[in-house]
Amino acid sequence: MDLVALEEIRRLKYRYLRCVDLKLWDEFTEVFTEDAVAEYDTPLLGKTLRLDGRDAIIDYMRTNLGPDKISTHTAGCPEIDLDGDRATGVWSLDDMIIIPEHRLLIRGAAFYHDTYRRGADGQWRVERTGHRRTYEYTVSLDDAPSLKFTTSH
Repeated sequence: MDLVALEEIRRLKYRYLRCVDLKLWDEFTEVFTEDAVAEYDTPLLGKTLRLDGRDAIIDYMRTNLGPDKISTHTAGCPEIDLDGDRATGVWSLDDMIIIPEHRLLIRGAAFYHDTYRRGADGQWRVERTGHRRTYEYTVSLDDAPSLKFTTSH
């Protein structure tokens, strides 16, 4: 078992999550292969969102999780399998998105299913990612008038 590769892949996933929550889109770009595919289960939209290519993924995230939204994504309990310069991983996800403009909180859990590829430069990148929800709920912030959010951004 290549413990170094396992740690590099764990760090890659953690960087993915950190970049989304901190809106670090230039750094987020480096997480993906150019031909990456993302498929996110989105019960609120009533469909699975499919994004083909790194640019489409970055553009979608930049537009839909921009500075006007607050998000937290935590993934853990990774099950990573290595096969040379390729790997797969399953991660548990707990996330929350707050959309102040619409007075909406979205919370849920899912399992990510990822495929990783090590490039010629020796760096692991996400080739395919996506999740299936185990649950998702929404709450109107109008239902909790005393609830306040503060952020450092």
